[in-house]
Amino acid sequence: MNLATIFLVMSLFGLMLSALTYFRVRLAGALLIPTFIIGWIRGELVLWTLVIEGAVTLGFVLGGALEANAGKAGLVLCLFSWTLLGLAHRRGVNAASELSAALAPIGLEFDRDVSALHGFPNPFGFNHPDVERIHNIEYGESLPGDQGGRNLLDIVRPKDAAAGDRRPVLLQVHGGAWMIGDKREQGRPLMRELASRGWVCVAINYRLSPKATMPDHIVDVKRSIAWIRKQIASYGGDPEFICITGGSAGGHLSSLAALTANDPRFQPGFESVDTTLAACVPFYGVFDFLDRAGDRALGDMISSVGPGVFKSKPEDAPELWDSVCSLMRVSEDAPPFFVIQGSHDSLVMAEEAVTFVTALEEKSNQPVLHAELLGAQHAFEIFQSPRTEASVRAVTAFVENVRAESEGKRSASA
Repeated sequence: MNLATIFLVMSLFGLMLSALTYFRVRLAGALLIPTFIIGWIRGELVLWTLVIEGAVTLGFVLGGALEANAGKAGLVLCLFSWTLLGLAHRRGVNAASELSAALAPIGLEFDRDVSALHGFPNPFGFNHPDVERIHNIEYGESLPGDQGGRNLLDIVRPKDAAAGDRRPVLLQVHGGAWMIGDKREQGRPLMRELASRGWVCVAINYRLSPKATMPDHIVDVKRSIAWIRKQIASYGGDPEFICITGGSAGGHLSSLAALTANDPRFQPGFESVDTTLAACVPFYGVFDFLDRAGDRALGDMISSVGPGVFKSKPEDAPELWDSVCSLMRVSEDAPPFFVIQGSHDSLVMAEEAVTFVTALEEKSNQPVLHAELLGAQHAFEIFQSPRTEASVRAVTAFVENVRAESEGKRSASA
């Protein structure tokens, strides 16, 4: 195979990957994870993808690939591929408008002027000169099912935070299908932003399956809330104001925690602790393991999480399965919610968020906001990108508004 033909084949492959990024493609089975990874990496790191593919193309051109018709055809395919990537990048930049529209019902605004180059060339630039991270604080004893270090949390806060400051608190719950993941991996752009604005953020580990069995995961989230109530004041936080967020499995656990305040089933040994939360922002969360609305087109979760996470089938333990489905725990007492989901999510369908939001809107007495971001994949906000930056700004506006309203109520009742 000559150089021109190799270039043509590679260009065709690149175009296919760009199509998987730009269009919403839902593939099941062995193709599910590759589809997610392709759309995730290329969708959020578009500029890096263009740089790398441009450099490779230049190498082929300098090597003489365009001397043959196959090479010229390959270049045309590259141009089509890069056009799709450019359009995908524009969607990411336009996320600010989508998020602004989501906040409009409660009259909130934020700075929508997000640079198209945000996060380039360093998509992992999470540090801030005025923010520090305190690592590996125990929020409780190590319980059965702990693989080691699962009872630990990190605190991300302003460097000048001091005991008694009563700064607002954000609890971050990582994802990973209830079986993998770590407190160091998710929510970093949001925690950095909030900490730079005076918040105290807490990122937790929790017990993971298969060693842990549902509801161990949510029990640990509740244990961390109990720790915050008791200890966060010494780190400068306000134990009476806690918001919660998380992505994927963390989106499930954060929403479940917000909807099950003071549920004794999830607070064994600390039933009297107030686990009420001020607001919840779940990213691409799982809200119903049983898919009652038929939103999960690529297969059920019962077979994937039943054996390892629940160690049971729904018919064998219906009360357990229902008790940990956020959709089944919606009530008028729900705190304010801001549900964020990507339209192109391959792992959690966007329709599931719509079903959950609809149920919340029907029952909750508090604001329920929903943003479905066009082109966004699962885990999109792990990288620094224009879409991530817009999401961070929108969530910041939301939780700070909740904080302001809380402070207003405190002052009125004083």
